[in-house]
Amino acid sequence: MKKTALLFALLISGAIYSQDISGKWFGILKIQNNELAVIFDITIKDSLIRATMESPDQGVKDIPVEFISYENSILKISDSRIMMNYTGVNTGEVIMGTFRQNNLSFPLNLSKRAPKGYGRPQEPKGPFTYKQEEIIFINKKDSITLSGTLTTPEKDSLKTVVILITGSGPQNRNQEIAGHKPFLVLSDYLTRNGISVLRYDDRGVGKSGGKFQSATTVDFAEDVYWAIEYLKSRGEYKHIGLIGHSEGGIIAPMVASRGDDLASFIVLMAGTGVKGCEILLDQQRLISVAGGMKEEDVESLSSVNKKIFSLIESNQSDIKQLREDIRSTLREETKGELSETQISQQIMNITSPWMLYFIKYDPSEALKRVKCPVLALNGTKDLQVPYKRNLEAIHKALTGEERSENRVVISNNTLVTTIELENLNHLFQFSQTGHPNEYSKIEETINPQVLTQITSWIKSIVKR
Repeated sequence: MKKTALLFALLISGAIYSQDISGKWFGILKIQNNELAVIFDITIKDSLIRATMESPDQGVKDIPVEFISYENSILKISDSRIMMNYTGVNTGEVIMGTFRQNNLSFPLNLSKRAPKGYGRPQEPKGPFTYKQEEIIFINKKDSITLSGTLTTPEKDSLKTVVILITGSGPQNRNQEIAGHKPFLVLSDYLTRNGISVLRYDDRGVGKSGGKFQSATTVDFAEDVYWAIEYLKSRGEYKHIGLIGHSEGGIIAPMVASRGDDLASFIVLMAGTGVKGCEILLDQQRLISVAGGMKEEDVESLSSVNKKIFSLIESNQSDIKQLREDIRSTLREETKGELSETQISQQIMNITSPWMLYFIKYDPSEALKRVKCPVLALNGTKDLQVPYKRNLEAIHKALTGEERSENRVVISNNTLVTTIELENLNHLFQFSQTGHPNEYSKIEETINPQVLTQITSWIKSIVKR
């Protein structure tokens, strides 16, 4: 669930180099009232220079650029697919240059010194007091091999393991985003406190097989199911739980609702309780307002999105006709503000298999079938999954009752705990505004109270 200002594409190309400037170069783009971190990682191998581009604020990482050259202290980087080019002069400590995209130009100076805010004090460092095991398991339905890490405490007295389920977008086992590794931090904390953890690379990411681009939430849920089957086959655990963040908070109930013996408990970190199209509309409005967009522009954008979502809802199977209908709508609504290339890119994003499924999916149906204990957490500064509406919807789907001040309810033999956490954003960091642009600038990866609440809740469940 990410809305990006810059568009990155995939293709590798190399150019002959004349001097060695390999390494990571950091810069800050200042666009209106926002700052956007940009990183170029330059490597030289076999007389060729290559580079990848990263935008930590947007959760975009390791994207190869189309063209790079460096000669006579002049660095040039360009990518025609996103209408971007950068030209800079290496003065020794700093590369002073200009970044251009979509006919707009911005000063961008690059330095090998990471800007303030890139410290990650919570990221665990060895030596570790627990066992780390590289494992693989197989999704037998789709014939995909998935790779992950299983961490086991030195004293496994709880006989409890949790599977961490990533949010939207291609994620590795640490769920790296905005320079943070939240699943590494969470896994380390849980394991140090006596709970085993399995975290794994999404299909098509890292060491896992399969294709990410053609997959939907249903496919990712199937991967989780086979992770459970793998853990069961080891015969070591009395309790198997699921912890899902964002889209992972949709997937966990989908899997748990498939059978009473699949999950002993589930934890939803910024999980959703309302239909995907409603989440996207809420998200677009809140992030736009926080970014300083004028109210009339927010309303205009919302109106366009509603029309597109309506087309998707009414079109059942004719993808070609749907794309033509969306094209006509975008042409009419944007009145020439978007080029045909930009419109085509928007259409491909909107009509991807994942997005079409997400827009139509209502998570409340799966939540109604969940019988195991549930902990749902949401930050009050979460602009991607607004806390109040979603916690209320999750609570009602699970219990059939309206959510009150009492956050712990036993209903239908199910223990349901819903908690809003003051001033925490979508990543559960302490935040000033909650805007995604803050994610990379905040040094905290996961607020400590979240780590302790999840851990203590799980222990209370397995000891009941």
